[in-house]
Amino acid sequence: MTLLVNNALGVGSILLQQRAGDWRECFQLAGNALVSSKRVTETYIQEMIDAFEELGPYMVIAPGIALAHARPSKSVLETGLSLVTLSEPVVFGSLNNDPVRLVIGLSAVDHDSHIDLMAALSELLMDETKVNILLQADKEPEVRQTLS
Repeated sequence: MTLLVNNALGVGSILLQQRAGDWRECFQLAGNALVSSKRVTETYIQEMIDAFEELGPYMVIAPGIALAHARPSKSVLETGLSLVTLSEPVVFGSLNNDPVRLVIGLSAVDHDSHIDLMAALSELLMDETKVNILLQADKEPEVRQTLS
């Protein structure tokens, strides 16, 4: 299952030990990585920010982990993921899961295309050892090996 996650992370979609001042900058980083991997257009970044502003910090899905995403739209070119680790944790406004150190960007071309990917991602995020390796990683090959 983690291979599915690894394959969803295209070239340019992994940013490690980044600095961000707030959740918007985190979304910008995750969105830029999705743009770099040719999964979305730049418009999708604002769509993710708008979704968070509208719906609140439910996107902080587990302690220290945020899933930056928006609804399927014309700005999504391909279903995919980005992965951003933060050198310093960022508060998103989640009572139970702040602060965030891992931001995963998700793009989906439609409501069904990402179901298998979400299942694989859930399995990965429940593995505390792998999450800790991801958080400490400072080189992309280390991340790719953890996910393969």
